[in-house]
Amino acid sequence: MDDELLARFDSLERRVRELEDHVALYQLMMGYGPAVDAGESELAAARWTPSGVYDAQVGAWEGREAIAGMVEGEMHQSIIRGGSAHVTAMPYVVIDGDRAVATAYAQLCRAAGDDFRLWRVTATRWEFARTVDGWRVQRRVNRLLDGDPEAQALLREGVTEGRTRNG
Repeated sequence: MDDELLARFDSLERRVRELEDHVALYQLMMGYGPAVDAGESELAAARWTPSGVYDAQVGAWEGREAIAGMVEGEMHQSIIRGGSAHVTAMPYVVIDGDRAVATAYAQLCRAAGDDFRLWRVTATRWEFARTVDGWRVQRRVNRLLDGDPEAQALLREGVTEGRTRNG
């Protein structure tokens, strides 16, 4: 195989691997809402590394057991019993080797009779690590978009990382 063909093959292989990583990260994030709305605590918690952290501003949980416990807890159970949809918007993802960061909006919709109302909208930062089991969440931080400077900082940090790494 000549050098030019080998270089083109290597470039294509890198690009396919990056696309596969993006799809895997999207699947990991997008599966969270259906898992928690179905009350599937173990499925939701398995998205994190064993020592992963979920800081949802209304509470913080460290480790899969604690995250599963949050889903099984009365606060969360009362939300899903009343009808809920945890929706994550299409994320902005930056991958750097075996680490990745996604910045997105998250919405919590709750049933209100025959309709739904938007209950919370947050700025969300997901930090990922590639593990032997694939990508997993190391840390997720949500901050309510109510003018909170911390929420704006999460969004700014995400797009700044992308500008720095992606040009």
